[in-house]
Amino acid sequence: MRAVQCDRFGGPEVLQLVDVPAPVAGDGQLLVDVSAAGVNFADTSRIAGTYGPALLPFIPGTEVVGRVADGRRVLSTVFGGGGFAEQAVVDAANAVTVLDEVGDAEALALLVQGLTAWHVLHTCARIRPGETVVVNAAAGGVGTLAVQLVRHFGAGRVIATASTQAKRDLARTLGADAAVAGDADGYGQRVLDANDGRPVDIVLDSIGGRVFTAGLGILAQFGRMVTFGNASREGVPAVDPDALADRNAGVTSFWLRPALTVPGTYAEPLTEMFGLVATGALKPLVAAAYPLEDAARAFTDILARRTTGKVTLRP
Repeated sequence: MRAVQCDRFGGPEVLQLVDVPAPVAGDGQLLVDVSAAGVNFADTSRIAGTYGPALLPFIPGTEVVGRVADGRRVLSTVFGGGGFAEQAVVDAANAVTVLDEVGDAEALALLVQGLTAWHVLHTCARIRPGETVVVNAAAGGVGTLAVQLVRHFGAGRVIATASTQAKRDLARTLGADAAVAGDADGYGQRVLDANDGRPVDIVLDSIGGRVFTAGLGILAQFGRMVTFGNASREGVPAVDPDALADRNAGVTSFWLRPALTVPGTYAEPLTEMFGLVATGALKPLVAAAYPLEDAARAFTDILARRTTGKVTLRP
């Protein structure tokens, strides 16, 4: 079968289309005829050798959608890699049936980005009806879904932050009530102004650094900050428990990988989100679909920030 292989660490140029033996499913596994594989920014770190240990050569790709022997169309994680190929082996327990009304790229957008958005809002922030939610990096993969899911969970007001006017306009079209610049300087005042001077109930942050600190400063009584990334690479800021206690505020963090070991955190929210997509209540953004032989170009476009929405490879 055809597959994209990485035989040395580096940039997109290390990706090569090769012919390799088809994988064989073992006990508790399924062989998937891959119709699409998701490409994430983390994949660029994997081929660079900076995202955990990896033995060379390897086939990247940690999420696939396709058909299995009984005819079902399924979505699954492949955390061990192997997704960028015509066939992939997945754990049967991780395979979730996909509704016909949900496209391949839409389903893949929900696997990592969608589950993250779901859990930071529902499981970590424990959003309640009527609350005000700030979504930082609202034009990103998680952010675009979080802006929409906030409405599903009953928020009263959604404030988006993003780096450019075009991205802020996108957030507004997805349902944000207001959208402001997301840079650290003046962040707190811009968000407060967008909320009529009132502090906010929830801040979802994947930027970190000074933006994280500024977000803490605008939380209301019993407000919650959920951190799930550090795109600014400014380091982890110190949090003063006494300052949190003044407002009974809380800080929690989220990483999807360990969360998936907890019963009820994987198939159930995915199935519910599939239903939202099928009815049009949730619209994942999808970007270009690249053939396997253009994997290097897909990685180049992601690194250059030329894509908006879920990027996929098609065997």
